[in-house]
Amino acid sequence: MGDSLITIIAIVLAAVLMFIFPLMSMSDRTDDISQLTVQTATTEFVDNVRTTGKLTMSDYSAFEQKVYSTGNSFDIEMQLDSLDENPAKKTAQASQTKIGENVYYTIYTSQILGAISSGDLLLKEGDMFSTSVKNTNTTLGQQLKNFFYTVAGNDTYTIAAEHGGYVTANGNN
Repeated sequence: MGDSLITIIAIVLAAVLMFIFPLMSMSDRTDDISQLTVQTATTEFVDNVRTTGKLTMSDYSAFEQKVYSTGNSFDIEMQLDSLDENPAKKTAQASQTKIGENVYYTIYTSQILGAISSGDLLLKEGDMFSTSVKNTNTTLGQQLKNFFYTVAGNDTYTIAAEHGGYVTANGNN
């Protein structure tokens, strides 16, 4: 009876070591590769928008295609802080300097998608553009971690990327 119990425990332990841990390792590597792909695509997309000063539907579609090529579903959020310069001028003095302060107004994903669906969205130098990407599905790596460690909750994500910066060129050039 004692030898049978030890044999069963040894078989279960061997099965875990031979199948479960390699599966966990491979799923973690898949998540790492997806993370790298999404981070690279996000950085390239935002840098392209910043250096050209324009956002087109074809650029956004190519970005979406790269991100979704990982086999996961994502929530893509874009934000444009557009510089609204105060055009008023002092007329009593010869220096003709601007009065007032520059103000940024914010445009979010749904407004940006509406603008690029009807044509290119032209940005100007000084605008700020950022993009945030987070996975919405549960990956195999997350499922295995939840099963064995209960580390990740239902609302956490493992694949995410964020990048942003100032636009350095006017879009109408």
